[in-house]
Amino acid sequence: MQGQPSARRIASGNVRLVKRKRGNIWYVQYRLPGDGRQVQKKLGPAWSGNGRPPEGYYTKRTAEAKLREILADAQRGVLPETVRTGATVKDAVEEWLRYVEHERGVRATTLREYRTSAQKHLLPEFGDRKLEAITTRSVETWKSRLLAEGKLSRRTINKLLTNLHGVFGRARRVYGLPKNPVDDVEKLRERYDPGDYDWLRPEEVLAVVRAAENASDVDPRIAEQDAAVILTAAFTGLRLGEILGLRWRDVDFDAEMLRVSQQLNDLGEISVTKGGLVRSVPMVDQVSQRLAKLSQRGWFTADDDPVFVGIARWRREVDEEGEPDEVEAISEYVDRSGFRKRYKAALKRAGVRSLRFHDLRHTMGTLASNHASARELQEWLGHADQRTTQRYTHYRSRAGEARRLAAAFKVETDLERALREAEAEAGT
Repeated sequence: MQGQPSARRIASGNVRLVKRKRGNIWYVQYRLPGDGRQVQKKLGPAWSGNGRPPEGYYTKRTAEAKLREILADAQRGVLPETVRTGATVKDAVEEWLRYVEHERGVRATTLREYRTSAQKHLLPEFGDRKLEAITTRSVETWKSRLLAEGKLSRRTINKLLTNLHGVFGRARRVYGLPKNPVDDVEKLRERYDPGDYDWLRPEEVLAVVRAAENASDVDPRIAEQDAAVILTAAFTGLRLGEILGLRWRDVDFDAEMLRVSQQLNDLGEISVTKGGLVRSVPMVDQVSQRLAKLSQRGWFTADDDPVFVGIARWRREVDEEGEPDEVEAISEYVDRSGFRKRYKAALKRAGVRSLRFHDLRHTMGTLASNHASARELQEWLGHADQRTTQRYTHYRSRAGEARRLAAAFKVETDLERALREAEAEAGT
């Protein structure tokens, strides 16, 4: 009768492999230890040809090897069928988010990215499924579908895989999941061109600074600050959040440097810097002069006060003579969104192409590459990986090297040869 087990059985304990001939297909059939439930699964097509079988095909020997794997997993209690966590992926995601927020203490912006990732991608795909039902193959299938849809970049898909790996890593500790199914999922190769960025020449930077400072529709004090922020970004390489998080204690005029120890994130909160690193960067004269002028404003200049502040609203108070007096109410930190709009307007007024504010950071890295070592640039820019810094070495001048190398390809002219021979003869 078709489908009946063959006489050949490979068995051990309560787990056994049964070879069935259904169009030359191997199946595994075994009873689970403990509750004795019977499981039958398709193993793969049988291979009866010569040589090494193609991937996914099984010979008698490789089927037996697969059996040994199953038996080993059964002994360790890690067969997927034997695992009953009682939790869904949604449960695991909520636990992971709690863990990274309260125990790992990730930055608020990072936590927000994690939550968005979970709500938009992880939960719609896996949320209601049991933890133990998620396999490496199901994650690979999801990854391939996201790539084929073309809505997300390779980098974003890899970030989703990293987050999902974190979810299942935490689930192993909390719910006793025996294996992380994302461990064996291969990341996508990211198509990143390190030279694909734009930057400004020094004269363009100064043109944008002047345009920001002379904006007719902006309070002059805010316009003065905007100009200083732009100049600081282009000539120090600090990120916007790092600049807006500067306190006066971080500005060392004598040592000609800025100390970066915190940032103003896009939630309007002070937090640690990217990677939690503290560093110092050189402060060139142009930046020093701008900040020195801001330090004379008469308010918010104590050591712990922010260098850059925002004016939020106006209120009326009574002066010493009892007359109404308008006094500006200062908000402690600059609104990042409002500043970005003013920056874009300054680019337009200056006649400079539209660039992201982050490209001012690239401006510093590119311009400084001819005057600093790669190691110095890495420290100043706060790169954890030197490979990130190497993008700027493509713009480093090779003039001296080119002149040295030119000698290797030089062809001696008749006149040069005659002069050389004459000099040699005179020397003898």
